[in-house]
Amino acid sequence: MSQIDAKPRVALFVTCLVDLFRPSVGFAAIKLMEDAGCIVEVPEAQVCCGQPAYNSGDRKDTAAIAKQVIEAFEDYDYVVAPSGSCGGMIKDHYPALFAADPEWQRRAEDLSGRMHELTSFLVDVLKIQGVQTAPQDVKITYHDSCSGLRELGVKGQPRQLLDSIGGLEIVEMQTPETCCGFGGTFCVKYGEVSTDIVGRKTADITATGADLLLAGDMGCLLNMAGKLKREGSPVQVRHVAEVLAGMTDLPAIGESK
Repeated sequence: MSQIDAKPRVALFVTCLVDLFRPSVGFAAIKLMEDAGCIVEVPEAQVCCGQPAYNSGDRKDTAAIAKQVIEAFEDYDYVVAPSGSCGGMIKDHYPALFAADPEWQRRAEDLSGRMHELTSFLVDVLKIQGVQTAPQDVKITYHDSCSGLRELGVKGQPRQLLDSIGGLEIVEMQTPETCCGFGGTFCVKYGEVSTDIVGRKTADITATGADLLLAGDMGCLLNMAGKLKREGSPVQVRHVAEVLAGMTDLPAIGESK
C-alpha cells in the first residue's frame, strides 16, 4: 500500500486511444490507484494531449489544445496517464511550448510536475511494492515504448509490479527497447518503413515463446497486435494495467468480442 498518509486526489488522463479503442484500460488504471488508496477522478473537460498536431508541426493548434488540458487538470494533487506517450507530451513538451508566454509556461510547468505515467506513479510516487491480484499462469514479454522509456524513464516499474503476480514468467525480447514502428503520425507518413520495423518487432516477440505481449501504450499495442494478427500469431496482446488489475476477462487487443 501507499506510504502517503493522506489520500491523494488524482485525475486520470484517459488518452484518446484508450477512450476510443480500449476503455477497460482506464477502468484498470482507476482500480489500481484506488486499491493503492487514491481518490481518483476523471475530468469530463479533458481533451487530446495535442501530440498529433505537435508531431505535424502545428504549434498554434497544439498550444490551444494544451491550454484546455492545463485548465482541466488544475487543482489535482497528481495527474496520471496509462500512456508514456501522452504523459511525455504533457510533462516534457508543454513547458517548452509556452516559452514565449510566461504565465502559461508557469501553468504548464505546474502540470508537468504533477504528471506521471501509471506504473511510475504506483512505484515511484506511491511506493507500491506489488499488486494484489490472482495468480496468472502465463509467459509474458514486455515492450518498452519509446516515449515512456526515453522521456519518462519507465523501465523497471512495470516489471517490478508484474513480478509480484504469482505464476507470471517474464521472458525478455532481444530488443525490448526498440521502436515498434508506430510513432504516432510516423506510421502514416512512412507506411513501408513502419511495416518493416513492426515486422522485426513481431519476429522478436515470437522468438521469446511468450503467450502474452504487454506494453504501456495503446498506440504500440494496436500496431503490434495488428501485425501479429496478420501473421496468424497466437500471441495475445494486452495493456499492462489490465493484467496488473486482474482484468483479463475481455478479449485481448485485436481479437473479436
